[in-house]
Amino acid sequence: MTGKNNRGGIADTRRLEIKARTLREHVVRMIGVGKAGHLGGSCSLAEIVAALYFHTMRYDPKNITDPDRDRLILSKGHSVLIQYAALMELGVIPLAEREKVKTLAGMLQGHPDMDRTPGLEAVTGSLGQGLSIGVGMALALRLDGRSSRVFVIMGDGELAEGQLWEAAMAAARFGLDRITGIVDRNRIQATGPTREVFDIPGIEKKWEAFGWNVLNVDGHHLAAVVEALDRAGGMKGAPTVIVADTVKGKGISFAENTAAFHNGIMSQEQFDTALAELGAARAARTQEKPG
Repeated sequence: MTGKNNRGGIADTRRLEIKARTLREHVVRMIGVGKAGHLGGSCSLAEIVAALYFHTMRYDPKNITDPDRDRLILSKGHSVLIQYAALMELGVIPLAEREKVKTLAGMLQGHPDMDRTPGLEAVTGSLGQGLSIGVGMALALRLDGRSSRVFVIMGDGELAEGQLWEAAMAAARFGLDRITGIVDRNRIQATGPTREVFDIPGIEKKWEAFGWNVLNVDGHHLAAVVEALDRAGGMKGAPTVIVADTVKGKGISFAENTAAFHNGIMSQEQFDTALAELGAARAARTQEKPG
């Protein structure tokens, strides 16, 4: 069982940091050389997804249909490679599938397909729809008397979708305090900076105006992410959103803050560089001793 059973202060934070880098390595290997893949938005979520699956969520990888499990909806479905990576680490998805991403022979497609892929809760990728799905799940779970939490990860560019705000109003109207939204604010969309494509200033104030509790966090600071997720779980009477400031392509030098790697193609040299950088970073954290 993952989630709350895995607490250990500094040691646990370091364990999660290593896990996040491992997830990035899986993402790089899934994309490979000469094939387009959503590297940037997957890597910006590594710490958040690591914290969810390996600290916060009530989720048993040996019983993935447990009706009392917590649910994760990846509304920005194009970044599903990072979710695949976590499910591989948990043993839900066979590691052999890593080499078959976006092929007819494999179960892992470029966007979430819950019929083909174990561990997924919804088909997403048409931006703006994930929060509506999450609200429906949270309402159903409440009717069933279950205490499960629902987490919905959204992109900051996705906030331009009107349906998302309709769902936000509904969640507040029905007092869905078991739903936690997470905005991956990496400030870059497919074609450039969000402020140039479709500027949405004052994100925190907008969510507050829609009746949500709002937390702000450095999305790559694992101790802070864990604390925010724990705080969100204790807030009653209204839904909570965590606005996470992240870096597109985090951990890979040539991809960081680069719109070209929203859905980019790596050369052999870039592929080798990415694995070397991630491997070196993970080795350094592994060798550190608790102070």
